Amino acid sequence: MIEPLATATAVGAALGIGLSLGMFGGGGSVLTVPVFVYALGIPAPSAVAMSMPVVGLTSMVGAFGHWRAGHVRWRAALEFGLVAMAGAFGGTTIGRAVGGETQLLLLALLMTVTAVAMWRRPPAAPARQTAGETHPWMMRGIALTVGILTGIVGIGGGFLVVPALVVFGGLPMTDAIGTSLVVIVLNAIAGVAGYAGHVPIDWTTVGWFTALAAVGILTGARLASRIPAAQLRRGFAVLLVGIGALLLKPHVTALLSTHAPAGPSGTVPPDHRDPRRSSPNT
Repeated sequence: MIEPLATATAVGAALGIGLSLGMFGGGGSVLTVPVFVYALGIPAPSAVAMSMPVVGLTSMVGAFGHWRAGHVRWRAALEFGLVAMAGAFGGTTIGRAVGGETQLLLLALLMTVTAVAMWRRPPAAPARQTAGETHPWMMRGIALTVGILTGIVGIGGGFLVVPALVVFGGLPMTDAIGTSLVVIVLNAIAGVAGYAGHVPIDWTTVGWFTALAAVGILTGARLASRIPAAQLRRGFAVLLVGIGALLLKPHVTALLSTHAPAGPSGTVPPDHRDPRRSSPNT
C-alpha cells in the first residue's frame, strides 16, 4: 500500500510536470521516472515505460490548446518528429539492454543538463531569420538524439526540442513550444511501442497520473503570459538539480567505496588474508 506522503508527492509532481510542459514546452517530464521509482516504488524499467504514455497524453492535451491558438507548425513537427520517433524506437532496445540502474544514472545526468537549460534564458532566433531559413541537418541530428534519449530514459525532450526549433528551425518561441508538444507526442508513441510487451505497465497509475498532469498543463498554458516565467523556470531548475543529486548519490557512494583505502598502514582485512597463514602448522 502506498503511503499518504508518497501519494501526495506523486500528486504534486504530476501537477508540476503539467505546469512545466504548459508554460515552457518541456522540462517537467524528467520528473516522471523519479516519482514513479521513489514515491510509488515502481521498478525503473517499468517506470521508464510508464512515463511515456503520461508525457505523451499530457503533451497531447497541451498541443491541442496551442493548436487552437495557432502556435503549432505542423510541417516542422512532422519533419522533426518522424526522425525522433525512429530514434525513440531504437532507444527502447538500448534501454531494455542496459537495465534500470544505468537508466537512472543517465536520467540523473540529463536532469542536470535540463536544469542548466532551464536556468538560462531561452534562445532567441536571429533577428533576420525567417521560417524558411532552417538548418535541416542540424534539426535531424538533434531529433535523432532526442528520440534515442526518450527511448532509453523516458524523457519528453522538450528542453532540447524547443531551442532546436528556435535556433535551427527559425520558429518564434511561442510556436516552438506548441510544436515541441506535438514532437513529444510522436516520441511517446514510438517509445510505448518499443516497450510494450517487454516490461509490465500499470495502466491505472498511468491513468490518474496523466489526468493530474493534464490539469497542470492546461493551467500552465493559461499562466504562461501572466506569471514571470524566468523566476518559475529557475526555481524548477533548482528542483531538478536536487532530484538529480539524489539519483546520483548511490552511484557516487558505490564509486567511493570501491576506491576506499585498505586500512591503516596498508593492512589487509582478515577476510582477505591468505588462508594458509591462518593455520598454526604453516
